[in-house]
Amino acid sequence: MPYPEKVLANDEQVVEHLHPHWITLVPATLWLIVICAAAGVGVYFAPNNGTGRTVVLILIAVIGVLLLCWLTFAPWIRWRTTHYVFTTHRVLIRRGVFKHVGRDISLQRISDVGFTQTLWDRMVKAGTLSIESASENGQEDLHNLPKSDQMQQVLNRLIEEDGMRRSRQAYGGQPQAGYQQQGYPQPGYQQGPPPAQGYGQPGPQGPPYPPTQQYPPQ
Repeated sequence: MPYPEKVLANDEQVVEHLHPHWITLVPATLWLIVICAAAGVGVYFAPNNGTGRTVVLILIAVIGVLLLCWLTFAPWIRWRTTHYVFTTHRVLIRRGVFKHVGRDISLQRISDVGFTQTLWDRMVKAGTLSIESASENGQEDLHNLPKSDQMQQVLNRLIEEDGMRRSRQAYGGQPQAGYQQQGYPQPGYQQGPPPAQGYGQPGPQGPPYPPTQQYPPQ
């Protein structure tokens, strides 16, 4: 999966990498068949020889190539260059060949995820996934997304896991360097009670206790 790897963070993983549903390529494929069939008919009825045949064949070739580029190749290229990428951190959307259009939606900014399916969409297992985010662009619709109902559940799960990950980072991190937490011993501090001292033995500081008294002779 070479496309999304170059834009991922170190701890980011791709969960789903999708293109629009293959049903979007059906009209382009049908046009390919129709154009090829029409070109074959034109060649069959072209003049048998002479300059007229050459002119007719050139016209058929030029018109056929233009129609194929417009009705067949362009939809195929648009399908191939449209990427819907779900990662553990965000949703990446990329479209276009000569004019690139992209949008990255962080999972923590997504406020709502919904899908819409017509009867035809349910038959071919496609649909439109709507992502509502707290940003200036607002809602983003992913049209003709394969298994849009399942992708909604996947995205909701990723949002929940991303929230839990951020909570662990916020509350379960290690203390910063040079910071001593309250209640923890400082370096060089010896835990436990001080060693017991015998009666009359010198303490760590000062004279022995009780002090030795001098009595006058009898």
